[in-house]
Amino acid sequence: MPAELNTDVLNHIRHAIELGQEQHIRQMLAEWYPADIAEVIRQLNDTEALIVFKAISSETASEVLLELDEERREILLSSLSTKQIAQQLDNMDSDDAADVISELPENIQTEVLSQIEDITQASDIAELITYQEGTAGSLMAKELVRVYTSDHVSQCIHQIREQAENVDVMYAVYVVDEVGRLRGMLSLKRLIIAHPMARVEELFEPDIISVNVLATSEEVAGIMQKYDLVVLPVIDTLGRLVGRITIDDVVDVIRESADEQVQRLSGLSDDVDPNDRFWRNSRARIPWLLVGMCGGIIGSRIIGAYETQIRIHPEMAYFIPLIGAMGGNVGVQSSAIIVQGLANRSIISNTIIPRLLKELGVGVLNGLICAVLIWSYAFIIQDWQLAATVSMSLFTVILCASVLGTFVPLTLNRFKINPALATGPFVTTLNDIIGITIYFLVGRLLYGLF
Repeated sequence: MPAELNTDVLNHIRHAIELGQEQHIRQMLAEWYPADIAEVIRQLNDTEALIVFKAISSETASEVLLELDEERREILLSSLSTKQIAQQLDNMDSDDAADVISELPENIQTEVLSQIEDITQASDIAELITYQEGTAGSLMAKELVRVYTSDHVSQCIHQIREQAENVDVMYAVYVVDEVGRLRGMLSLKRLIIAHPMARVEELFEPDIISVNVLATSEEVAGIMQKYDLVVLPVIDTLGRLVGRITIDDVVDVIRESADEQVQRLSGLSDDVDPNDRFWRNSRARIPWLLVGMCGGIIGSRIIGAYETQIRIHPEMAYFIPLIGAMGGNVGVQSSAIIVQGLANRSIISNTIIPRLLKELGVGVLNGLICAVLIWSYAFIIQDWQLAATVSMSLFTVILCASVLGTFVPLTLNRFKINPALATGPFVTTLNDIIGITIYFLVGRLLYGLF
């Protein structure tokens, strides 16, 4: 049942651990969902977490492992023997078991596989871990229900009964020919109402969407999202059915992709998790912080080059932060929209010119609105020269930032570089430099200081 995790519950579990009441812990957590137990384990230290993990049943422990982050899972698995790990993997679907075993050292993987009692399960796991991460093969599970085109309905039902024992949820019945090539899908409704001696080849639906085992996870997610699928069959290069991918696996891919995009937008060079060690977090953040710092140094040198102009007209210094901030904000807005469109495939990478023209129009409109507002403010507090300088500079900066924020991610995507790298600190820093340069050039022109 769903459990509400609060301080009192955690303290109660910790007290039971101190008293060595493992049986009490087992009874307490017996009706909890694995996700709730995993949440408890996340809140405990390593020693406490291990005691709770060993107190629950083997079947529940297998599900709890899948709910934990990789670092905590590694700690728990390191305390188990290879035989115990094999027992945990035996309780999992093949795709989940492959994900877990792939986190272990290769020598441990071999030993664990040799101790899995179910030979078919061991063989399936061994096959799945050979696929490169990020491909359909690494996402798929081997458990599925298949029947042959030559089968009668009575034979088909018998096969479904035998195979369904290994499948938690039967999304579909796949139809293959004598060599295992995918031919279509069989509707359970048609199967139930059909005559027992009717052949499967007369009943199945040949129009079925599938994906190659070497397709990328992004392609898989795109197909399932486009056609609103809950399960997708996977075939090899010869068209043979080798597995199936369910929507829960794709949701994980979409979430991981979204997390990665957010991290790239924030200027993180590596994938990081809040639970990662401080050194890994620091290493992921420092590269783009250094880029931003270098950009700031360049900006300071530009301001220093116009020291005389600032000394004569110190009021120009009032608006330096405004120019830099507006350029960075507009650039990040434009690039974020483009990156999002490229990620969900609503934008095609070869439409650079139309997109640039559209962002140019948006930049003109936004630039005019902001320029009029800032002209009014600057004119009230100073004079027409400062008002004209700031408003013209701001209009130009917004225009440039809009175009730059669109052009850079589209260009990077064209060259197969992650366009998310073009946002955040990169665009902000670049627009700061360009904005300050434009501001002082316009000021020099209007104040007649050439």
